[in-house]
Amino acid sequence: MSEELIDQVKQLIIDSLRIEGMGISDIETDAPLFGEGLGLDSIDALQLVVGMEKAFGVVVPDAETGNKVFRSVRTMAEFIAEHRK
Repeated sequence: MSEELIDQVKQLIIDSLRIEGMGISDIETDAPLFGEGLGLDSIDALQLVVGMEKAFGVVVPDAETGNKVFRSVRTMAEFIAEHRK
């Protein structure tokens, strides 16, 4: 998994969630995306699922998988690297 993919995932988060005033350097690679980390919620997760599918051609098949995938930018990038079409 490359730094380029990690940066692409960070940009996906910014673009999918329309976060203004935030750059990729503002998002920590291993910080939690939900709760005390970036503070995302379930609606944000749905937007990220759609964004990942459009940008990378990967599908999150179920909620259990989603819970693992959306822990951090790194876990998202690892999932994309493994399942990219």
